Order: sequence, then C-alpha cells, then structure tokens
Amino acid sequence: MTYVLITFIVLLILNVYCSTISQKLFYKSKESSMVEKCQIAANDLASMKILNHNTVTSAVDQMGSLTATRLIITDHMGRLIYDSEGQPQGSYVLLPEIVQAMQGNNVFYCKYHDGTMQSHAATPIISSGNITGCVYMMEYDTAQGSLIRSLQYTVLEITLVLEVIVLLFSLAFSKRFSIRFTQIMASMRIIQQGDYTHKVSLGGHDELTFLGDEFNDLTERLQTSEQKRHRFVSDASHELKTPLASIKLLTDSILQNDMDMETVKEFVNDIGNEADRLNRMTTKLLSLTKADTQIPDESEIINMTPTITRVAKMLTAVASQNDITIRLELEENCPILILEDDLYQIVFNLVENGIKYNMPGGILTVKLNRVADNAVMKVIDTGVGIPEDALVHVFERFYRVDKARSRETGGSGLGLSIVKTIVVRNRGEITVSSIVDQGTTFTVTFPIFDTEEELS
Repeated sequence: MTYVLITFIVLLILNVYCSTISQKLFYKSKESSMVEKCQIAANDLASMKILNHNTVTSAVDQMGSLTATRLIITDHMGRLIYDSEGQPQGSYVLLPEIVQAMQGNNVFYCKYHDGTMQSHAATPIISSGNITGCVYMMEYDTAQGSLIRSLQYTVLEITLVLEVIVLLFSLAFSKRFSIRFTQIMASMRIIQQGDYTHKVSLGGHDELTFLGDEFNDLTERLQTSEQKRHRFVSDASHELKTPLASIKLLTDSILQNDMDMETVKEFVNDIGNEADRLNRMTTKLLSLTKADTQIPDESEIINMTPTITRVAKMLTAVASQNDITIRLELEENCPILILEDDLYQIVFNLVENGIKYNMPGGILTVKLNRVADNAVMKVIDTGVGIPEDALVHVFERFYRVDKARSRETGGSGLGLSIVKTIVVRNRGEITVSSIVDQGTTFTVTFPIFDTEEELS
C-alpha cells in the first residue's frame, strides 16, 4: 500500500505540473497576441496631434480588427478618453496596469479561473519621445479557458487510469508475494519439525527466489550436519561400547569364577588396558570438540622447526620400541601464524600415526621446506600404505583402514580428523597420498608469515 500511495502522489504531482505547463504556454501565446494589439493601437494613436474623445473614437472605429472585451484609452495624466463600456470621459483610471504603462512599461497580466482566461495588457502611447497616453485592453477568453480545463481533465483521467492500473498490479503482486512468502514460512515450520530433506520451490528471478535458494542451501547444510551428527553419535557409541563390554565381561569372569591370583592379575591388567583405551578415546573426543569450536584469536608467528624437533625427541622412545627410525630434514626459516599447541598436536598426531602404522625396521621421515610463500611439511612412512578407495575417508571421524590393527595399537579413528580440523582452522591445507605396501605421505601446507626483521 505504501508503494501505491507513493505512486499516486507522484502522478498527482505530474498532473499539477502538466496543468501548470499548459497554462504557461497559453499565457505566453495570449501575452504575445494582446501586447501586439496594444502596440498597434498605440502606434496609430501616437501619430495623432490631438488626443480627445472624438479623434480617438474615430481612430478606434477604423481599427475594425482590433477586438477586445474592453478597450480603454487615457491621456498622459491617466484621464479617461475612451472606454468601450461607455464610462464617462475625464475621470481618472487607476488600474495597476495603466499606472505601470504610464511609467513607460509594456504590461501584461493573465489569470485563469473556473474555465475562463482573463487577460490584461497595457502599452504607453509615445509621441516624439514623450508619453502622451496609454492603451489598455482586457479580454475574457472562454474558448482557451475551456481548452485548458479540457486538458486538465484529460491529464486527471490519465492519472486516475494509471493509478487504477498500478493499484491492480500492486494487488496482484502482493497476492503473489503473499503466496510465495507463505510457502517459505510453511517450509520453515517443516524444517523446525526436523525434516531437513524438505525443499522450497519458488519460480521467478526476484529476491524471494534468491531467498528460497539460500533456504534450500541451508537445509542441505543442516541435513549434512544432522547426518554427520547421527554418524558421530553412532560411531562414538559403538567405539565406547566395545571397551565397556570387555570390562564388563572381564569383571563378570572374575566374580563368577574361581581364579588363581595370577589369572586375576591378568584379567585386571586387561581391564586397565581397556580403561586406558576409554581414557584415550574420551580425551580425543574432547580435543575434537575443542578443535571444532575454538577460534584462533591468540595465534602467534612461530618457527615450525623447533616444534617438530621437540615432537620427534618426545616420540623417539616409542619409535625405538617399534624398531622405527625417525629422520628429520628441516629447513630453518619457516615461520607461520598459529597457536604453538595446535602445531604441536598436528605434528604429534601425524608422527605418532606414522610410527603406529609403519613396518618393523621401517623409516619415518619428516621434511620441512619453504616453497614460494608456503611452509610445506611432509610426514613420510614406509608402512603398509592405504588402499586408494580409503584415501578419501581417512580424515573422517572414527574411520580406520585396518580396524584389527587399529585396536591392537590403540587407535580410535579420531587423530587424523583432529589434525584436519586444526589445520583448516589455521588457514592451512592437508593432503594424503599412499602406495600399498610402500608407505604413506601426509603433506601439510601453511602460508608463510615473515616478520619485518626477516624481510629487511
């Protein structure tokens, strides 16, 4: 309705403007005509030696084409010499137009009222450089007044027709808008009930269509998130259920059977191992949750080399137990913007993963190089490798290529998912390549952040 009101006001202003312009055009035409008549009469009277009632009346009679509703001629004092309406001569005529004309000005005034155009014109009579009198004309023109009125009515009718068209268009548009908006609201209620598969279908190319497309994109993301949540809950429940079932089975065996102390100790040791496994799993779940929600607002520029060296030193003992040799090929000048704890966790998980899934007597190589404006770290093992169809899943939560081997090594399927989340959160990228029975390479890339001292 606001749009309709604004349109009506604009059309009304246009109507007034057109009427004003048309009146001005008529006024200009009338001014030219009446001033010319006054000047013709003034020129004829200026040639006369004596201006009196008889001479002026005779001259006016000879001006047969000089027609006006009222014609007044005065002397240089403004006294009446001739009046077409028969007013007595000798009286002073104090009309504003005559007063201005006696000062040497050509005067014209026009007014439109109620279908009639009333025009007034006055011109001085100048003889030998002196003002000897004045010619005044007044006309009532109903023909041009009717034409102006007709034009005003025509513009008004056009305005009303346009307004009706705009009103009908607005009603149709509002109805269509209301129907489509109702579709969106109904779809939102469906989504609120948990049906993320629902899609809203809107035709057209307007803002509502764009809103509908955004709505569908949102529902797709919600559906994907919901599927991931269900899968995560299912996988987490399954992973937690296994060690809990083992603990339950072991405790029941101890309670229900007569066992010697050596067997009991063995069962208790197994219970402890399962408890450690549960602890590792919950710790990684907490780390994953923290990685999903943490905002890197306390990042600092740190060199990657010391952190990688520290992690390698920390895991040397574990590597020795598995007969794995760790080799470091590190370039010194590789500063990146990251939390040191995040970098430590990335390197630790990748190196630990490379040790666990390496072959006895194998080699784990960590390379760090500066390539253009990026720091590139590669963790290369000589293990069993990853099948090609499993490469796209290795960063998924709870995904394990070899479940039996993962259980033996205490793997939970969360380490690589944590690594990818932290890498992406810190503006990095991680990829994996592998050849079965030859080994796997994880490549992590971060943008370089040089300090001003290093640049100088």
